[in-house]
Order: sequence, then structure tokens, then C-alpha cells
Amino acid sequence: MTTARDTLSEFTQRSRATVADRLRRVRVGLLFAAQAGIAAGLSWLIAFDVLHHPRPFFAPIAAVIALNVSVGQRLRRVVELVVGVALGILVGDTVIYFIGTGAWQIMLGVGVAILAATFLGGSPIVIGQAAGSAVLVATLAPPSGGIYYTRFLDALIGGVTGILVMALLLPVNPLTTIRRAAGPALDVIADGLRDCAAALRHGSRDEADAALAALRAGEAKVVGFRNALSGAREAATLAPVRWRSRGPLAQYLDAAEHVDHALRNARVLARRTVALLRDEEAVPDGLVDALSTVAEAVTLLRDELAAGVEPSRSRELALDAVRAAAAVYRAGVGFSGGVVIAQIRTIGTDLLLASGLPRPVVEKAVRRAVGRISTR
Repeated sequence: MTTARDTLSEFTQRSRATVADRLRRVRVGLLFAAQAGIAAGLSWLIAFDVLHHPRPFFAPIAAVIALNVSVGQRLRRVVELVVGVALGILVGDTVIYFIGTGAWQIMLGVGVAILAATFLGGSPIVIGQAAGSAVLVATLAPPSGGIYYTRFLDALIGGVTGILVMALLLPVNPLTTIRRAAGPALDVIADGLRDCAAALRHGSRDEADAALAALRAGEAKVVGFRNALSGAREAATLAPVRWRSRGPLAQYLDAAEHVDHALRNARVLARRTVALLRDEEAVPDGLVDALSTVAEAVTLLRDELAAGVEPSRSRELALDAVRAAAAVYRAGVGFSGGVVIAQIRTIGTDLLLASGLPRPVVEKAVRRAVGRISTR
């Protein structure tokens, strides 16, 4: 009876988690659903009710595709879309008009459309749209009285309508998008460094192994952060109401490369932490404190970037961590401990660069922090 209750309780918790996760995905998709629905309806209205094109199904199709498959590069994708649709329509109308409809005619039309797009050097999007448009022409609306040039115009109407809806009616907030992506990416680094500090404090190799595994798994979040930048930059460029966000967004653009480097260096640090504990090297208290400080600097950088303020506090903490690590090194550590200290210095440099400081300024500040030049 107890086992059955435990199993039922576990299932209920999983079900709740699954429903909550699904609802979260629905909330995230609300904006795109609204954009796609409005763009599809408007493009049909323009093509059918205003321009009186018969069955302008290419217009809403193009509108949805322009919004969906081209996040971050919509302008270029719309051009590719229109070119692909135009090729497919031209080939499909021509082939079907002269040889009729049927299975082998569809095969020939699709093959010719793909070859034509390939010959013209089309991208995979152009090739796919050409083939898809040829299929639609051959099956849903085969030509009967000539080649329908309005279909190309329908595709253009749909693509442009999608862009206008995205830019003017329901533009995404680029800062919200990038903060949602940057926060988890920086948290991965901060949590990994804290876990390494805890592993050293407790002398636990298992904790160090877990920290290393978490940092490796966190690569996807950093990649997601960098991928989100293109979409956020596009929204800040195309949507007039979002132009004011370009300044704060520039901070994230400058930080992205250095956040990536910080994650890589944190993984090196975690691997060396495992080796330090495996070899049973001495762990000075100052080393744990330096790791905790640099982890806190990462968290502060996340908060200061999100607030759109000058990341002065995170800079101070990064230098404090470098200074503390240098003091530990001068007091004497083992081989792996020396590598951990070197990685703290490197991560501190990454954070200072991510905060927007020029490299010469960062290098001088780091050298001063480790005591290699005077403070005057």
C-alpha cells in the first residue's frame, strides 16, 4: 500500500511538472501565435479583398514562414522565400500547363524546380520553397488559362506583411529576450564556480565531478544566449519602438564572446579541481574564498547587465578575486592549485572584458591586482 501511494505521489508530481512546463511553453509562444495569426489574416485581406487575387493562399503561407523560420535574419529570409516561391510557381505553372497534372508530372515539376534553384545557387530555404511551391501549384491550383503571375505577388505580400507585423504591430522586446537567455548562461558559470569552492571546502571529489558535469551540460545555455543575440539585435533594428533598447543591448553583444570564454575557463578550473582533490593537495582557505568571490562577480555581472547600469561592482569583485588568488599563490600551493589560481585570474579577465572595458585597461588592472606593477 505504501509503495502504491509513493508511486502515485511521484506520478502526480511529474504530471504537475509536465503541465507547468507545457503552460510555460504556451506562454512563451503567445506572441508568435498572435504575430502569425495577424500576419496571415492581413496578407489574405490585402491580396483577396483589396487586390482581388483569386485564392491567394501563398500570401498567408509566406507571412507565417517569414515570421517562423527566419528569426534573427528575417529580411534576408524573406528575399530567399520570395525567390524560392517564384521559382516554384514559374516551374510548376509551366510544367503543369503544358503536360497536365498527375503523379509523374508532380515528380517532374518538383525535380525541375529543385534543379533550377540549385543551378541559381539557392540556399536550402530557396530550394525547399521552390519545391514546395511547385507541389502546391500542381495539386491545389494547377494553371488552366496561363501562368498566374499574381502568385508571386501574393508571396511578396505575405513576406512583407509578416515583417511589418513583427516590426510595427507586435514587436518583441529585445531586452526581455536577451535577459531570459543571458541569465541562465551566467548562472551556469556562477553555480559551477560555487560548486567547485564547496568541493574544495568539503574535500569532496564527488562534488567536484558534479560541478564539472554541470558546467559541461551548461554549454547549451551559453549557446542559446549567443543565438538569442541575433533575434534581439534584429528586433532592436527593425522595430522603431525598440530603438531605445539598442544601447543596453550593445552591452550584451560586447559580453557574449567573453561569457563563452568564461565558461570554457570554468570547465578547465573544474577539471583541475578534480585533479587537486584526487592528488590530495593542500587546499588553502584563501583559495576557496577567491573562488567564491569570482562566482559572486559573475552573478553581479548578470544583475548589472539586466539593470542596464555600469557594471562597476562586478568589476571590483572580479579584481578582488584575482587579488586574493595571487595572495594564495605567493603563500604556496601545489601544481593543480596553481592551475586553479591561473584560471581564476583568466576568468576575472573574461568578466572585466565582458563588462565593457577595453583589453589594455583590463590587462593593466589585472597586473596591478596580482602585484606586478605599482598602484600609482
